Amino acid sequence: MKTLKYTALLILIVSQSIFSQVVEGNVDNLPVKEYTLTIREEVVNKAGVAVKGMTVNGSIPGPVLEFTEGEYAIIHVKNEMKEETSVHWHGIILPNFYDGVPYLSTPPIKPGQTLKYEFAIKQAGTYWYHSHTMLQEQSGVFGSIVIHPKKETLVYDKELVLMLSDWTNEKPMNVLRTLKRGSEWYQIKKGTATPLNRVIARGAVGAQLNFWRQRMVGADIADIYYPAFLINGKQSVEYPDFKPGEKVRVRVIDGAASTSFWMTFGGEDPVLVSADGHDVVPVVKNKTFIGIAEAYDFIVTIPQDGKIEYRITAQDGSGTASAFLGSGKILAAPVVPRPDKIGMMQKMAKMDMKMGAHALKYRPKKDERFKIKNEYGMQMDMSKDSKMKEMKMDDMKHKQMDMPKDSAKEGMEMDHSKMEGMKMEGMQEEAVKADSAKKDSVEGEMKMEGMDLFSEYNYDYLRSPVKTNYSADAPVKEILLNLTGNMQRYIWSMNGVPLAETDKIKIEGGQVTRITLNNLTMMHHPMHLHGHFFRVINKNGEYSPLKHTVNVPPMGNVTIEFYGSEYGDWFFHCHILYHMMSGMARVISYDTPRDTRMKGFPVSELVAETNRYYSWGMVDAASHFTALQLTASNLRNQFNVSMEYGWNKNLEGEVTYERYLHDYLRVFGGVNIENEKEDSFDTFKTTAVVGIRYLTPYLFNLDARIDNELRPRIALGRSVMVFPKFSVFGYYEYKLDLGLVNDLPVAKDYTSDTVWSAGVEYMFSKNVSVMGSYDNRFGAGGGLSVRF
Repeated sequence: MKTLKYTALLILIVSQSIFSQVVEGNVDNLPVKEYTLTIREEVVNKAGVAVKGMTVNGSIPGPVLEFTEGEYAIIHVKNEMKEETSVHWHGIILPNFYDGVPYLSTPPIKPGQTLKYEFAIKQAGTYWYHSHTMLQEQSGVFGSIVIHPKKETLVYDKELVLMLSDWTNEKPMNVLRTLKRGSEWYQIKKGTATPLNRVIARGAVGAQLNFWRQRMVGADIADIYYPAFLINGKQSVEYPDFKPGEKVRVRVIDGAASTSFWMTFGGEDPVLVSADGHDVVPVVKNKTFIGIAEAYDFIVTIPQDGKIEYRITAQDGSGTASAFLGSGKILAAPVVPRPDKIGMMQKMAKMDMKMGAHALKYRPKKDERFKIKNEYGMQMDMSKDSKMKEMKMDDMKHKQMDMPKDSAKEGMEMDHSKMEGMKMEGMQEEAVKADSAKKDSVEGEMKMEGMDLFSEYNYDYLRSPVKTNYSADAPVKEILLNLTGNMQRYIWSMNGVPLAETDKIKIEGGQVTRITLNNLTMMHHPMHLHGHFFRVINKNGEYSPLKHTVNVPPMGNVTIEFYGSEYGDWFFHCHILYHMMSGMARVISYDTPRDTRMKGFPVSELVAETNRYYSWGMVDAASHFTALQLTASNLRNQFNVSMEYGWNKNLEGEVTYERYLHDYLRVFGGVNIENEKEDSFDTFKTTAVVGIRYLTPYLFNLDARIDNELRPRIALGRSVMVFPKFSVFGYYEYKLDLGLVNDLPVAKDYTSDTVWSAGVEYMFSKNVSVMGSYDNRFGAGGGLSVRF
């Protein structure tokens, strides 16, 4: 049986290799389209500040690459930076070696090197490219791809590509380091924090306590503060050359690193005609959610009496950008109101959801995916059509269309000529008539009542014009992936296991792989599978759409499936760049021999990116004491150095190593040094300590330890944001000596010592706060806290 299996795998690899050689060896038979992309570091200005970014051919975004279906692409990527880079061709079906994930499928492009990518263009649609090295995509290494079909099925006069992005003036690695240390600054900066005063004013104390009990600060929507959101590199961009009455195909790509958007249009409502490069049954749709890495095409009609505003609004309402099509007076796009985070918390509390599934499990090798699914989340359907979700997948097999097993990659090679008889132009007109009569207002779509809390994030409006399901005879492999995360330590994973602690997901060719993505976090996760298109199962059944990226809403689930007709290893990950870098990724493997050209480029290099050490520190300089804290941490390991000096000449220092058993519990050991007498540095005492540190329900930090003199100590600390930028904090410590080692004073059964402090803090910036406190050892005072 094994011999047959490996023989089949060998045949598959050889056939793929022969195909590549035939194509590459007979490029004269195909029209060749060639580009050169040069990646370099340059000073750019996207939000009023000149900072060093990364450009492609001198611009952000990079140039639009245009092809026609049936051409042969040759793209030279030159690296003029001092660090490695790469380019992934997002949504393009191509040989595994050219997919562009460094160390997994493609070699990294070293400084000064040029890598040639080449592949046949076997599809049409709107796609994009971006770096897959570290966080370079955030710095500007991305651009769009337009592939025209051999024969156009849609009717329009002109077209326009709109590449959406977000921009930070910080170094992306510093952004991730800020998230790893658990800072709330980004929420404060963009006005999306929910301090206690706002919670009390809304009568939501019970909901807040429910979140705290489950070790969550609140209903987070987006992680990062961005000073600018951009369309084709600008916050506002004009396209005045479009004439009244022209039909324009607007190709929209969300190339942001961490932001999904709501899209709205002024003027006549647009017609949505394509999703992720595939035609869909045209539907009139003004307010559309676009997840990170998704692509949607609309056809809009330029009005006779003005210009259309195309407006994007960041999902958390923290910013907008606009493009204007045509000339004359502005036909404003509808405004999408900012989401009500406190209202969301109240509704979720009433629904009694169990949140807080571990992002870092105690036993990562143990299969507990079904246990996790049953214990956490919402055991109910969040879609508008629950009957579709409840349908047994076995029953769906009987509704298959006849598709030969060797037909192409998840529908990518479907004959586009089949679309010709569908009269797409007429479908557009009918869609306009039907949907204009029944469409809801933008304001109406924003309502979230009870079970409809996240229902607007479904894909039911996408219907493929042709059947997409697979042969009923094809074997099916079911996979459950719970999406899990921890905001305090900023770890993201699947089934409680980040990439660095898991194995590849093995699949086989010639079978359908069906994956249920069950989101157990309060964040949206746009999940992207390289090298494949998958069916997103929705109410349209056999006509469910094909996509390469799917958004999974908070506490919701989505089922996708694809037919295995590839070879090699392919990346599957959340396309929020900082989530991917923090562990929410897997390798989908056909378990075939590795390409010999990848010798010397171990996959471990890619995996190690998700288990890096991040370090940070803080200095408190006050009138009554000075303190220093230093931390270096990766997924499981953490090193801490702390020193505290009071103006009564009480000096204490400590060095500890911690090992995280799971998200909330770690064991530690270390050394503590302290002067034995106040007001004197003559003698110091050094003790060894071991213990546990635990994040309790309601977000208290617990430290329970014992030293080498068998003296137990317990400490508890907590900070609460009362007003925006303004927090109160407290700390209590109790130490006991039972005389098990030391001699106790006469007539004493034990001695004890209590330390406590309380104070307030006001954040001026991400790195500087003013603070005041009272400490029972040092008295009252105030000063600055500086974070670095």
